[in-house]
Amino acid sequence: MKNKVASLKEAVASLVRDGDTVVIEGFTHLICFAAGHEIIRQGRKNLTLARLTPDLIYDQMIAAGCARKLVFSWAGNPGVGSLHAFRRAVEARPPRLELEEYSHFGMVARFCAGAANLPFWPLRDYQGSDIPKGSGRVKAVACPFTGEEVAAVPALRPDVTIVHAQRADKAGNTQIWGLMGVQKEAAFASKRVIVVVEELVDESVIRSDPNRTLIPGLQVDAVCVEPWGAHPSYAQGYYDRDNDFYVRWDQVARDETALARYLDEFVYGVQDRAGYMSKNPGLAQRLSAKPRMCAGVNYGY
Repeated sequence: MKNKVASLKEAVASLVRDGDTVVIEGFTHLICFAAGHEIIRQGRKNLTLARLTPDLIYDQMIAAGCARKLVFSWAGNPGVGSLHAFRRAVEARPPRLELEEYSHFGMVARFCAGAANLPFWPLRDYQGSDIPKGSGRVKAVACPFTGEEVAAVPALRPDVTIVHAQRADKAGNTQIWGLMGVQKEAAFASKRVIVVVEELVDESVIRSDPNRTLIPGLQVDAVCVEPWGAHPSYAQGYYDRDNDFYVRWDQVARDETALARYLDEFVYGVQDRAGYMSKNPGLAQRLSAKPRMCAGVNYGY
């Protein structure tokens, strides 16, 4: 079993390149802020950032000058409002950020096509919509069986997908539970995959509960252990979502000077996630998950 364990600094240095299409997926849950911060620290530029629901980490990466383009279906601070660095970049004249927009299912379809090694994916959800007239690459095609006209979106094959997960073994066999997005599809569509986990476990732990393995090691290039790497997002069973942070970010991001101060202190001013946590005293005590165990499963035969 090949050992794919690396520091996050090493993984980003070797696998994320200027000009890449980068996906940091996660749907409210398991959003890898640690990886986004490392990309910022390493000064990556001209990235195309793709994700169904870009939120605070992409706002920070846009503010840091990492992004040239955003491919997405919805952008905002969930439950709070706008992403202000994102808005400034889009509303600048000329705009500093190119946009390519789809519906949620349009983005899911693009990842599914990439994962299945298909050139495109058909769907119906653009009938009556203005989205095909916008920035996205949506075409009409005829069904070869019925002749019916349907919409189609092109496959999305990122250069790098970064997935945060609860645990993996050293070969990259990755297990996730709780709320899921399109992490699996994005990983299978991608040329290179970095998995960032709360905990590295023995292969025997992975094998003891195989149905929880979302991404097999054969698809993974690097495994990085970064406890609290998803904060202010959450990791089911490890820590809760930091709702207070999302509310505070609205005020921080409105002010370019305040946002720059935040990046200086919590991103550029630390070397890794442990350094980040040292600047947030009491955070672990406040958000650590209380045990709520599920019943065991009998895999006997």
